[in-house]
Amino acid sequence: MEDTLGRPRGPAWLPCYVVGSQVLGLAVLAITGAWMTHYRGGFAWEGSLQFNVHPLCMVIGMVFLCGDALLVYRVFRNETKRVTKIVHGTLHVFAFIIALIGVIAVFDYHKKQKIADMYSLHSWCGIITFTLYFVQWIIGLVVFLFPGVSISHRSRYKSLHVFFGVTLFVLAIGTSLLGIKEKLLFTFPSDYSQFPAEAMLGNALGLLLIAFGVVIAYIVIRDDWKRPLLPEEQALSMDFKTLTEGAESPGEQ
Repeated sequence: MEDTLGRPRGPAWLPCYVVGSQVLGLAVLAITGAWMTHYRGGFAWEGSLQFNVHPLCMVIGMVFLCGDALLVYRVFRNETKRVTKIVHGTLHVFAFIIALIGVIAVFDYHKKQKIADMYSLHSWCGIITFTLYFVQWIIGLVVFLFPGVSISHRSRYKSLHVFFGVTLFVLAIGTSLLGIKEKLLFTFPSDYSQFPAEAMLGNALGLLLIAFGVVIAYIVIRDDWKRPLLPEEQALSMDFKTLTEGAESPGEQ
């Protein structure tokens, strides 16, 4: 099915799921900001408020922006591959920068407050996820944007890039859940079971993070929602297939 301009129409339900993912993602950001502002005193780069920069930056960068970066090849269905690559890469650049600020904030806060680093499961998962994300970002930058890399190498690495992208997104959400649980247990060591309002807000944030991750993952894994190849991309694909597989022999025609 094509529109009036001759372009293939997108799947009917895809826009609904994309809008739903954005509503969930914005709700996650709003609740994280409200939690750190209303219950934890707000944000600053000095004093006890410096810690609050960490959860907000990590949720913005490693969860929301990374999730949106995964959707680029589903949402921008009629734009050229170059445009989608630029948008995808730009989102990851902003995600990395914002997440890096969050990582620096928590290490700097621990140093100033003389708090031990890297002893909890949350911190282990967090630094592993962030490090792997940085490695994935560098490899993707080289493979897909460096002009000297051949089409065959890009094609072979593409499936791994997609797999690790989704995996790191899931790890980021899991690490966020561990961080929420850790923060609530530190804040309410004895009265968590009394349903304090702040703890219930944290629990609600965890559920929204899971919902956001599920919707994003569902959109990404749907094969029939993949971005269709444009005519010029189909020609390149056929040329690549001819170069890698060779021309058909007379007996195979």
